[in-house]
Amino acid sequence: MTHPLIDRLTTEFGYPVLSNANDLTEFTSREGAHCVFIPGDATRNLETPDVAVVLPELKMTFQGKFDCAVTADAFETDAKTATGVFKTPSLVFYRDGQVIGSIPKVRDWSEYMTRIPQILALKPEGV
Repeated sequence: MTHPLIDRLTTEFGYPVLSNANDLTEFTSREGAHCVFIPGDATRNLETPDVAVVLPELKMTFQGKFDCAVTADAFETDAKTATGVFKTPSLVFYRDGQVIGSIPKVRDWSEYMTRIPQILALKPEGV
């Protein structure tokens, strides 16, 4: 991680760092819903640190409805390809190892409060 607010997610909050496709599959295939933070370049994208600050607040607000992880810089391009989500920063939500929705860029709090429950209510295709 290259920005202190992104580093904080892994050091202070203990979010795992996903460094490869195996890490992504292992994390997102566990029971429940999962949120993978794809930060993007924090030096070029001023929204990245904002999303890094908002994510722990969202996790706390939704009280255990999902767990969180962060993609490693070196894995980010592959993670975007695997998810089909190319805008960064993005919060990508999974269930049963499949993407069920995403929220790109930083949003107003009210939009998170509307969109996250909608996403979490979705089932992966074929389930």
